[in-house]
Amino acid sequence: MKMADGSTILRRNRPGTKSKDFCRWPDEPLEEMDSTLAVQQYIQQLIKRDPSNVELILTMPEAQDEGVWKYEHLRQFCMELNGLAVRLQKQCSPSTCTQMTATDQWIFLCAAHKTPKECPAIDYTRHTLDGAACLLNSNKYFPSSVQLTTHRVSIKESSVTKLGSVCRRVYRIFSHAYFHHRRIFDEFEAETYLCHRFTHFVTKYNLMSKENLIVPINEDENAAPGESEA
Repeated sequence: MKMADGSTILRRNRPGTKSKDFCRWPDEPLEEMDSTLAVQQYIQQLIKRDPSNVELILTMPEAQDEGVWKYEHLRQFCMELNGLAVRLQKQCSPSTCTQMTATDQWIFLCAAHKTPKECPAIDYTRHTLDGAACLLNSNKYFPSSVQLTTHRVSIKESSVTKLGSVCRRVYRIFSHAYFHHRRIFDEFEAETYLCHRFTHFVTKYNLMSKENLIVPINEDENAAPGESEA
């Protein structure tokens, strides 16, 4: 991208850049982004501008394929959730949280094993984020970043349906943090608004049922008791 005076903007943090100056370049319209990660970069640009403006971040540009938009948002959620996982490690260990639970009514089973089974909460978190990354970066189900940059590619409906199961599993990380590590959750949420954005996202695109949204952000409903399969 060039400035009015003809100079080129280098969208890169140079060696020695202070953290407060990271990514301090002007915004760029999606249609002008010449990158294999254009949609992802556009979403990150909106988040950087104001992470609390959830509605704007989730507003899909005209002519953007909805499947690609949902896919890129979910990839972004998983990347940001790694930040919450790192913070949880300060308190959440296999000895303190032996099961992946939210309220006393919920025990979540980990799908990373041949047969879904119980895992310590921190292991469940790692397994879930690793599994989501593997699936979302699989060329078998989703287009490569090179294909996505054309803005004309779409994602097969059979692959789009897999996004719901990923959403359901990663949401459990939010719910465990909220009910068992509230201070860490609140500090992280105050900075990122990630659970707010995720809840709006899955509600807007009907990727999760409302009764499973047990963190009280938009819904006051309580989930039914039971053991949840992966």
